Amino acid sequence: MALDLKEKEVYSHIAHESAEDMIRIISSIDAERAKIRGEIIHYEDDWDELMKQRVAKGKRHTAFDFYNPSLLTIWENKVKNMKKVKNLFKLGLILLGLFIAGGVAVTVIYREFWVLIPLSVVPMVIFLFDYKKNALDIGYYQLTQLFIEELKELLKKYELDPEKYKFKIFNHDYFGVLTKKIGTSVFAMVKKD
Repeated sequence: MALDLKEKEVYSHIAHESAEDMIRIISSIDAERAKIRGEIIHYEDDWDELMKQRVAKGKRHTAFDFYNPSLLTIWENKVKNMKKVKNLFKLGLILLGLFIAGGVAVTVIYREFWVLIPLSVVPMVIFLFDYKKNALDIGYYQLTQLFIEELKELLKKYELDPEKYKFKIFNHDYFGVLTKKIGTSVFAMVKKD
């Protein structure tokens, strides 16, 4: 019986730390999403400092190690996809720039307005910026919503109080959260079922 209580206490403590990890992750990802949308955000991510403190205490577990190791894989895959989007954007801009530069060069060499043909692709630049913004926005949204759902399940499973796990939020379009303005910041917490 005493061993059961001790085990439950240990898992509850680890669940608490995992929930803290998740609220930091949610706020960090949401801050990045808000920046992509053009908002000026002053948010400091303290993830590295948290890990240093845990290592100093001899603890190395995170939400990924304890609660759901597949979260790390999902997160890494999403980040890879978002890096692909950024790289495609850069490649597209380079190709468009080369095409326009080629048109300018041909215009200079032949002294005719060949530059008009490459200039016709300038609207593609608008498309590339829009594609990048929307693809990254949806990627960050999905990742944030995933962590909100995982936090909800963690709090429910280990009977932790959602009120203690508020997180700073910058966008207001997530499901399953209650938002509350405290001072100049907006905080959210997961809804209980």
